[in-house]
Amino acid sequence: MTGPPDRVRAERLGPAFDLLAGYGPGGCYMERAGIGVAGSAGSGDPWIMTLSGPQMGARPPRLEQLFGGFDVGALPTDAPAPLLFGSIPFDPERAGHFVFPRRTVRRDREGETWLLRTDQGTDDVATPEPTRDRSEPSAPFAGVQVFPEPSPDAYEHAVAEAVEMIRRGMLRKVVLARTIRVEAGRALDPRELLRRLRAVEPEGYSFAVELGEGKTLVGASPELLVSRSGLEVRANPLAGSAPRAGDADQDRANAEALGSSAKDRQEHAIVVEAVFRALQPLCVDLRHDPEPTLLATANVWHLSTRFRGTLKDPMVSSLDLVRALHPTPAVCGDPRDEAMQLIRDLEPVPRGHYAGAVGWMDANGDGVWALALRCAELHGETARLFAGAGIVADSEPVRELDETERKFRAFLDALRWG
Repeated sequence: MTGPPDRVRAERLGPAFDLLAGYGPGGCYMERAGIGVAGSAGSGDPWIMTLSGPQMGARPPRLEQLFGGFDVGALPTDAPAPLLFGSIPFDPERAGHFVFPRRTVRRDREGETWLLRTDQGTDDVATPEPTRDRSEPSAPFAGVQVFPEPSPDAYEHAVAEAVEMIRRGMLRKVVLARTIRVEAGRALDPRELLRRLRAVEPEGYSFAVELGEGKTLVGASPELLVSRSGLEVRANPLAGSAPRAGDADQDRANAEALGSSAKDRQEHAIVVEAVFRALQPLCVDLRHDPEPTLLATANVWHLSTRFRGTLKDPMVSSLDLVRALHPTPAVCGDPRDEAMQLIRDLEPVPRGHYAGAVGWMDANGDGVWALALRCAELHGETARLFAGAGIVADSEPVRELDETERKFRAFLDALRWG
């Protein structure tokens, strides 16, 4: 950042303020169960910054490098610190996209809601842009509007090829993704899509960030990559899944089958081991659930393991933690380099920011970063949806294809409202 420091001002907002009202053009948004941040450019331009893998180096820039351009002397002592919002691609060597919103609304765990703005922002509290009063969704997408890439048959073939390589001992796990391109025939509204995603998955991390060139990444991820609050570190990797069912008995049977599945537990254990290896050197103590638990989303059951630790060094920021973890075997595989190369060989469409890290960090180093899953890249009337499945030695191509279809289903339904 260059130029004179921007003075940051803060004021409290009422507890009923809807965070989604703080999201606007040029901005960003992340919310889970009413807690999170939302930003917009206000009447000025946001600061945009890109950091490539080599620029990030062994550790990301120091906090003073990122936030040195802010004058926070006028902030109340109990006000939150200014923050940046970022989206880091799946490939950590590609440039990440970071924005410093001119106007930010932030709500913490205690329910305190603050508006932070720089001198170049507007003096008015953010208000929602006019949106259509839609009580009914648009019609279902026709076949000529939905384009799978790769085709289902090609994806099954790629899974079979990956399984063969795993059985030959070349790697333990790889996550293979596919995409669906939707030509909606109408302008897609990120705010309306977020409203629907938030309602369907209130315990997920609903998010949006503009990527430039008219593209917006929008989603509702079930998976916390890492968070930092003071010295407390949390992570919640997910791996292994089963379908939800409308019948309660069948739904419970599916969950119990997942919990006892040797294939899914192996897939999950690989992720847990990798997260522990990455975080343990940075923590005084690091604890996690002794056994995976079941986590329910709208369409899928997941195996889940919660981590909690205490940082050794208070100078380690949440972005440092992202750098240490990303990409985990939950979205890449194990070993990482072999899995990354196989993904490049077998996936015809580059992932971009899908399966990367999306979230925020403030000037104290605190932050929340989710994996960019259950998401789509919006561009005008086009949406590109992404979904993946973890492949291990016992994976069956038809079942892995079905898993991606289930992950697409909830987002396609939400997209009809967007």
